[in-house]
Amino acid sequence: MKHFSKQNILELEKVKRLNIINSITGIKPGNLVGSIDDNKNTNLAIFSSVVHLGSHPALLGFILRPQVNVRRDTYNNIMSNSYYTINHLPNDSTLNGHYTSAKFEKNESEFDYCNFTEWFHSDFIAPFVKESPLKIGMKFQESIPIEINDTIMIVGTVEHVFVAEESISEEGYIDLEKLNSTGIGGLNSYYKLQKIDTYPYARRKDVPNFD
Repeated sequence: MKHFSKQNILELEKVKRLNIINSITGIKPGNLVGSIDDNKNTNLAIFSSVVHLGSHPALLGFILRPQVNVRRDTYNNIMSNSYYTINHLPNDSTLNGHYTSAKFEKNESEFDYCNFTEWFHSDFIAPFVKESPLKIGMKFQESIPIEINDTIMIVGTVEHVFVAEESISEEGYIDLEKLNSTGIGGLNSYYKLQKIDTYPYARRKDVPNFD
């Protein structure tokens, strides 16, 4: 087994270090975050850092990179109007989703250049991704600075969820394999998700004998 000490990691060549450290967490969710500015310019960007923060109220968070030297349209749009969307990346659009991370001009929409379709629901101002199998409408609540590396966690409340009905069980479990949702490993490797099993709530008295 290969061992990397903290010092080994610091001494690695930059790209190799980025790839290793971004891979050690395992598979992360692949999501497209949709937003819009005050001039109705839409933006779409891929993120692998969306996390569940609570169910009552329903809260999700995601991490934005350092807000220095580089224009961050997703951040600016959310700060401007408070609304954004989180959309699962479908298996058949991974290349399209990957290239939303390219440096487009502010007036160039990733929806257009990466062949995704804007979809708006009622008076919710942020664009959803029509092709996405699970779409979430979000409202900004809080930004939490992470000072050690100048990143920011954006926290929002879930305002809308659109999901294929056949993927939801009676108990409310969502089958991500049926949705063809995508996982991301490292910075740029994309994975299909395969369900292994569903287990009951874990109670001490029910722990199996694993011998």
